[in-house]
Amino acid sequence: MKADIAFARLPEIKPAEIMTHMSDPRVAEHMPLLTFKWDAAAVAKFVDQKEACWARDGLGHWAFLSDGRYVGWGGFQKEGEEWDYGLVLRPDAFGLGIRISRKALDFAKADARIPFVTFLLPPSRKNLGALKRLGAVCVGEIEYDGATFLKFRLETG
Repeated sequence: MKADIAFARLPEIKPAEIMTHMSDPRVAEHMPLLTFKWDAAAVAKFVDQKEACWARDGLGHWAFLSDGRYVGWGGFQKEGEEWDYGLVLRPDAFGLGIRISRKALDFAKADARIPFVTFLLPPSRKNLGALKRLGAVCVGEIEYDGATFLKFRLETG
């Protein structure tokens, strides 16, 4: 039986769950911007920043749930005129990435504000087959906050 995937807002998740998730070295392995220790203050700041995106743009990052259990976070964040999609799963939920992403991208396809989405992946990510299967195309490398990323684009319209 397939797990039920649902999206919730980050304030609905216990801060300790987010802190444990983001403190796992397997999560940080492909996150070059993750250069600080996650503690209660970092979680509170993170949740506040993500909620500010919802207030500013009417859309932002969700908490992802599988059968009601927190398995990660991600969603859409406006970067200039583009909507960037991010996905950060707990290691025990890495296999849910494509199902969660398909559900999020279905949301984007139904939202007239989002004619396309971008994905930023560090060059350390070598398995890019899922992005290609979704139809995303590499548009080059960019520098973001001092780190290099591969940028992909997926048309949603």
